[in-house]
Amino acid sequence: MRLIRRQAFARAGLAGNPSDGYQGRTISLSVRNFAATVTLYEWDQIEVVWSQEDRSRFDSIDELVRDVRLHGYYGGVRLVKATIKKFAEFCRAHGMPLHGRNFSVRYASDIPRQVGLAGSSAIIVATLRCLMEFYGVEIPLRVQPSLVLSVETDELGIAAGLQDRVIQCYEGLVFMDFGPASTENILGLSCGSYEPLDPRLLPPLYLAYNAEAGEPTEVIHNNLRARYQAGEKPVIEAMRRLAQLAAAAREALLARNCKLLGALIDENFDVRRSICRLAPMHVEMIERARAAGASAHFTGSGGAILGICDNDALFSRLQHSLGEIGCRVVRPQVSP
Repeated sequence: MRLIRRQAFARAGLAGNPSDGYQGRTISLSVRNFAATVTLYEWDQIEVVWSQEDRSRFDSIDELVRDVRLHGYYGGVRLVKATIKKFAEFCRAHGMPLHGRNFSVRYASDIPRQVGLAGSSAIIVATLRCLMEFYGVEIPLRVQPSLVLSVETDELGIAAGLQDRVIQCYEGLVFMDFGPASTENILGLSCGSYEPLDPRLLPPLYLAYNAEAGEPTEVIHNNLRARYQAGEKPVIEAMRRLAQLAAAAREALLARNCKLLGALIDENFDVRRSICRLAPMHVEMIERARAAGASAHFTGSGGAILGICDNDALFSRLQHSLGEIGCRVVRPQVSP
C-alpha cells in the first residue's frame, strides 16, 4: 500500500505583519520546532479520519469549553475536507485530470493552537502536498499559497492574508510584497511577489508562547478589515508603516544590522498596538520580554512573541520571566 506523509511547519512573522492582508509587505520564517503532519493512502472510499483533536467526548463541561476555545467546533477535519473540495474544483477548472482512485487521509499537529503560529494553514498546506502527490498534479509554487488562502476565505469564511501560506509553502525565510505592482493573477488566483532569503542572515532569535492564552485570528482581523475598508485613517496609515518596516527589515538583514532589526521588530508591535485592542496577557508577554532586554513583537495574531536574543544569559532571563506567566520559550529552528 502506497503511503504519503507530508508536513508543514509553524511560522513566525518577523516584520510587517499584519499588512499582508492589506497590500503590504512582510518577512516571515519557518518554525520547524512544530509541524502539522498529514498522512494519505489509497483506500476503497474517500475517508477523512478524525484526529485526537476532533473530540466529541469530555469528562466535564469545562473540558468541553476549553477544547472548543482551543480547537473550534470541528477541529482540523473541516480544514482537510475544505482543502480536498477546493483542490478538486481547482484541478477540474484548469484541466488537470484526476484519476478515480480513492484515499483515506488523517492529520496530526503539535503546533500550539490559536497563538499566532499558523496551525490551521499548516494542516491545509500539508493536505495539499499529499493531494498533489497522490494525483500526480503539479501546481506552481507561487500559486499554492493563494490556493491555500482560498480554502480558508472562500470555503470557511476565515479572514486571513497570504503571509502564513507563503512561508509554509516556501519554507525558510521569505520577504513578501503584496502591493498592486508586485501582484499577478495566475490560474485565476492573486499572487504576490516572494523573495526567499538566506536563513543564515537571521540573528539568534527566541520564540515564546502561552498555549492557554490563545485567541482566534478572526477576533482581531475581522474587526481590523472592516475598519480598513471603511477608510479609517489610522488603520490605513498603520498598514503603510508596517509595509515600510518589512522593507527596512529586509535591508537590515542583508546588512546584518541586528540593532536596527531589533528596533524594527519593536516598532512593529508598537504600530500594531496603536490600532488594535490587545489582550492584556499578550501585552504582558511583550513587556516582560522587553524588560529582560530583548526585542519583541507578535508572531501573528497574539499568544506568541518573537525577538532577537543573542546570548544565553538573556535567554535564561526570558525563560524565567515569561515562565512566571505560563509561557514556554524556545529557540526557533528555521532550517533543516
